[in-house]
This record gives sequence, structure tokens and C-alpha cells, in this order.
Amino acid sequence: MQAPPLFATHFPSLKLKSRGKVRDIYDLDDSLLIVATDRISAFDVVMRTPIPDKGTILTQLSLFWFDFLRDTVENHLIDTNVAAFPASCAPYAETLSGRSMWVRKAKPLPVECIVRGYLVGSGWKDYQKTGSVCGIALPKGLRLAERLPEPIFTPSTKSERGAHDENISYEEMAHRIGNELAARVRDVTLTIYEKAAAYALSKGIILADTKLEFGLVDGRLILIDEVLTPDSSRFWPADRYRIGSNPESFDKQYLRDYLVDIGWNPEQPAPELPQVVVHNTRTRYLEALERLTGRGLNL
Repeated sequence: MQAPPLFATHFPSLKLKSRGKVRDIYDLDDSLLIVATDRISAFDVVMRTPIPDKGTILTQLSLFWFDFLRDTVENHLIDTNVAAFPASCAPYAETLSGRSMWVRKAKPLPVECIVRGYLVGSGWKDYQKTGSVCGIALPKGLRLAERLPEPIFTPSTKSERGAHDENISYEEMAHRIGNELAARVRDVTLTIYEKAAAYALSKGIILADTKLEFGLVDGRLILIDEVLTPDSSRFWPADRYRIGSNPESFDKQYLRDYLVDIGWNPEQPAPELPQVVVHNTRTRYLEALERLTGRGLNL
């Protein structure tokens, strides 16, 4: 029997550090507990209706990619086996199982690291107006969803809760975090994208773009938060990809399209999602997991 979706955690004996759009983070003194709920957001707004098993799918995908990238960049993961977590977590083992990560504390960088390999979404709108994406000039005549001549790195601010991220130039990022660290972040972000995109394509999936987050531990750059999930990336089925049209996707673009179609304004309260939208969104997330990892949902 499928467990009810988890919208929010409630662990009275643990210290809640923050609730993000999707994750609840608990402070375990010298480490953190990250719990992926089944909440889903679109246009920076958390929907009122959760997507069953979404948090478990995101966690399993992140674990797959952390392992895949272990020789590329260090990450914050300590363990995912609830039995190995600190004793304070034991009363909540059933809820935590499959959807939580025990991780090292890091000093998060105040930027989000975005790499785009295809012309779509806000990048397409920017290109239509300016011929550029986030200030990076591109060749004339590119079409919607076309592959870029080479992937581009387009950082953004990491917003405070309730605010919107804003695109910034590489130079602005370097001003905020320093030239040496900025170059390292840019280079490792592009390397991660190129390795992951090549692997995904071997599984019939185009990785159109992705967003990564990094932090520092004892001065070392490490990958934190989630990595290469449908919440932070655009995944397209390669066999149905067509230049000039918005591709089908294995991510929450389906939900965004639904919200646009019903005329919802992000300034309004989030609507309840009909069950067909919930089901179809879950199906897309699950297919991404199955294609990329070769495994189904491990509940």
C-alpha cells in the first residue's frame, strides 16, 4: 500500500533549520539532515497539492548522481541509511527512510550555478528580445529548443525565502565570491553538465539545462543540496525531440504548462491540482528515475 504523500515534516525533538520549497532541513549540531518532501513548486510558488513519492524519487536520483560524479567533485553526503543516522533521528526512521540524507555542514555559496545546453525557457525569451542569453551573445537564427554551439554558464543570485532569483553576470559572481573561486565553480559546473549530458543521452534523455549549488568545507569546494533531478533540470526524451517546438519533458515543465493553460497568475494563491495532473507529473518524474538509473522506485 502506497504511503500518503508527505507535505511537511514534523520532528519535535529535532531543530528545524529551514523549510525550502521542497526540502526541510534540520540542524544536527555538527551536521544536517535534509528531508525531501513531496511538495512541488512552479514559478517559485509551492503548490497546495503534493506529488506522491516525489521526495523519494528526488533523493534516489541525487544519490545516483553523487556517486556518478564522485571522481569529478566532492559532495556533502555522509549517509542515507537511516540506521546510521544520529540517535536523535531514530524516532522518525519510518518517515525518513528513502527520502533523507545525512550531510556535512558547508558554507553555501551565495549563487546558483546554471548551465544551459539548449535554447529554451527564459533563455529563449531573452534571446528573442536581445539575441543573447543572460548577456552572452549567441549566433543569429537559432530556433526554439536548438542545441547551443557550446554550453553556457549563467549564474543567478540565491534568493532569500519568498524572493525571486535574479540572473547575474559571471563578472558579478566573481565580484561576490572572488575570481579564483568563481573560475573553479564555472569550470566544475560545465564539466558536470557535459559528463551528465553525455550519460543521459546514452539513456535516451537530453539534459537541456541544470542548476547546481556548491558550498565550502574547510576551504574545499563541494557539491551540495540536490543534483540533476527533475526539479533542478530539464530532461527531454531524445526520440521525441524536435527543434522549433517545446519538447516533451520528464520534469515539472508539464506542471508549468498546465498552470499557464488555466491562466493562473503566480501572484495568486496556488491552485489545487487535479488528480490527472498529479498522476502525470509523478509518472514523468518516475520515468526519469527509471531511465537514468535503470532502477525503479525503491520504497
